[in-house]
Amino acid sequence: MRTEILAVAVKELRQTRRDPRTLAVLVIAPIIQLVLLGFAVNLDVTHVPVVVADADQTAESRAFTRELLAGDAFDPVAATPAAPDAMAQVVAGDAAIALVVPRGFAADLKAGRPTTVQALADGSDAQRAVVAQNAMGAFALRWGLQHSPLTALAQAQAPVGRTVVQPRVLYNPTLDSRIYFVPGVAATLLLVVTLVVTAMGLAREKESGTLEQVLVTPMSSWAVVIGKVLPYGLIGLLDLALAVALGSAIFDVPIRGFLPLVGLGGSLYLLNTLGLGLFVASAARTQQQAFMGAFFVILPMTLLSGFMSPISNMPAWLQPLTLLDPMRHMVEIMRGVLLKAATFEDLSRQYGILAGMGTALFSGAALALKRRLS
Repeated sequence: MRTEILAVAVKELRQTRRDPRTLAVLVIAPIIQLVLLGFAVNLDVTHVPVVVADADQTAESRAFTRELLAGDAFDPVAATPAAPDAMAQVVAGDAAIALVVPRGFAADLKAGRPTTVQALADGSDAQRAVVAQNAMGAFALRWGLQHSPLTALAQAQAPVGRTVVQPRVLYNPTLDSRIYFVPGVAATLLLVVTLVVTAMGLAREKESGTLEQVLVTPMSSWAVVIGKVLPYGLIGLLDLALAVALGSAIFDVPIRGFLPLVGLGGSLYLLNTLGLGLFVASAARTQQQAFMGAFFVILPMTLLSGFMSPISNMPAWLQPLTLLDPMRHMVEIMRGVLLKAATFEDLSRQYGILAGMGTALFSGAALALKRRLS
């Protein structure tokens, strides 16, 4: 049986090499997509356009807005003394935040009275609005404590005990979102390439009738199926290696763990994706049906994987279903090994689930394909 599998696999590799389009889809397209998505997927909120409505027009109010807008978090786009004019610019889309400094800001600050600075945010981009409002609130609190006369009075008195929180960020000290997302992008591309190519390749052979001709030969049907998908698995491992190398070279994704653990996870993950490709091919009669069926599977797998949003933020009834998503476990393996130097023991649960599901998926899909063709 080994000889039969090897013969079919060599034949598929030669056919793939002779077809430049298939080779481009399998190797070149994932590299281009990884680079483009790596640069495009970025949740770091910087350079938020802000319009300032300073009704106080004092040295204190100007110092407050100047220090707030000094970094790269906010970009001033306009200034006006009237809050309605600032809000009109937010409605028109010229600014994302309207910062309103009320009249009497400096007088209240000098007298030690509470004063309020209003931030009117465009909530159509919820992520940017929440981050920007939190950043403004933290700055306003810190600035008020530094410039309040009560703070100076407290410093002149006898010191009292206090608690200071000093956060320390592990694994990603700069909080660069690309370091978090690029490993997930690699798992996504591996899913798309292997599932779509496997499903469409076998559907094409079903349409032309060549698959039935091969299955009536003395070769075992298992040898035919394994031999046909084995080249796609090997190319998938090549894509995974290229994704890790490019992620490290271009996006500074650290490689802190033992790389063979990524290869092991990728092999088990490919067992699942190739099995899903076989299932789609067994159900499809044409290449068009195989293409649509593949993307019907890819979309929910990507959304449930935790690649773009934390699984803990999903509804409680939905979270257990994510355990059936192979991509979730591959993303956890990629991030665990590359970012946290996780060991096999740390990720044994993910490896076990991928191995169990992959064996069941591949075996069931091969049997279903054989039954449909018999």
